[in-house]
Amino acid sequence: MLLSEQAYQKIDRELTKFPGDQQQSAIMAALSIAQDEKGWVSTEVIADIAAYLHVPPIAVQEVATFYNMFNTHPTGRFKITVCTNLPCALRDGVKAADYLKQKLGIDFHETTPDGLFTLMEGECMGACGDSPVMLMNNKHMCVRMSSEKIDSMIHELKQHGESA
Repeated sequence: MLLSEQAYQKIDRELTKFPGDQQQSAIMAALSIAQDEKGWVSTEVIADIAAYLHVPPIAVQEVATFYNMFNTHPTGRFKITVCTNLPCALRDGVKAADYLKQKLGIDFHETTPDGLFTLMEGECMGACGDSPVMLMNNKHMCVRMSSEKIDSMIHELKQHGESA
């Protein structure tokens, strides 16, 4: 068992939402729980979830690699995903991404040397009218991200990262 007892209890709660013969329906929830605990889902964690849910490992691997919300490689403490889909690109999404690259000194799919930030490119986040749009750690959407708002966000996250 690679996860904490609390993580398996959370997975068990998710399993109660589905018929007993449909445990594969809890794969997304289990991956999310594991990622919240570990920061990413390694092949070992994927295999562990598969064994726990009594499904083939490939079934969990397919879900983990299909959805970009799951990290199958280590990431920084703060994963910033920038929408560069066409509507956001037309409303300064690419400009915001380029600003972040310059500010952090990294490109997409890279992590800062201090391990704080990973920068990712994302597809539509469903908030085109609020672009540029960014998603923080797959959980918090940041909208209308001007250079000033990006500076403020990075400053705040650096302070939070250093104090934890």
